Amino acid sequence: MDMKNKCVVITGASRGIGEAAAKMFASNGANVVLLARGGDRITQIAAQIGPQALAVPCDVADWAQVEAAIDRAARHFGGIDVLINNAGVIEPIGPLASSDPGAWGRVIDINLKGVYHGIRAALPHMHKAGGGTILTLSSGAATHPLEGWAHYCASKAGARMLNACLHLEEAGRGIRAMALSPGTVATQMQHEIKASGINSVAALDWSDHIPPEWAAQALMWMCTGDADEFLGQEVSLRDTAIRARVGLVR
Repeated sequence: MDMKNKCVVITGASRGIGEAAAKMFASNGANVVLLARGGDRITQIAAQIGPQALAVPCDVADWAQVEAAIDRAARHFGGIDVLINNAGVIEPIGPLASSDPGAWGRVIDINLKGVYHGIRAALPHMHKAGGGTILTLSSGAATHPLEGWAHYCASKAGARMLNACLHLEEAGRGIRAMALSPGTVATQMQHEIKASGINSVAALDWSDHIPPEWAAQALMWMCTGDADEFLGQEVSLRDTAIRARVGLVR
């Protein structure tokens, strides 16, 4: 897939799907902007990729930081072609009755408000260019409640609806909005889930999870016209037909 000279902004790019996506898009010619709270780590990844990568420390829960980061990306590479809302957290896992309101709200700030912040900051640049693609990481948790995950389920459900609203409002202005539900992915988050010992996902074996590179490849495919039938909707990487279209085999 030729992404030559396209500017791709990726949140949560310090590890997992975000890191894999940054490397994959760059290997296909894109200029990539890595956003994450872990400035040292994204700086290391950007150095590995080379001059077509820019690392910008950013907390997606903070609107001012997101706006400044995306404006910097647009200045550096001449615009924003793709935004990947990948940043997300699941800790602290636990029942509602004993949850800490501050920590619970922080998950909403990152997983839902962080997606809004990215969209809000990217849209002016995409409007100026006549269009763009905004991809959001969703989850099976957006539609299926899980014990101990009320914060995560609620935030992902909200992000899923936000994607649908974005499509409704912006498709006529050239904005391609889609969500990706990758299934369980072999990332640090799965170690946190395993350690919690709560619900059926914690019981899964590491071999049950797909590699983050599969999700990155799906995100690449979603930037092509072949995925246009899913605009405003969610692409499920659990679907074997989708895996075939993306070019993945188990």
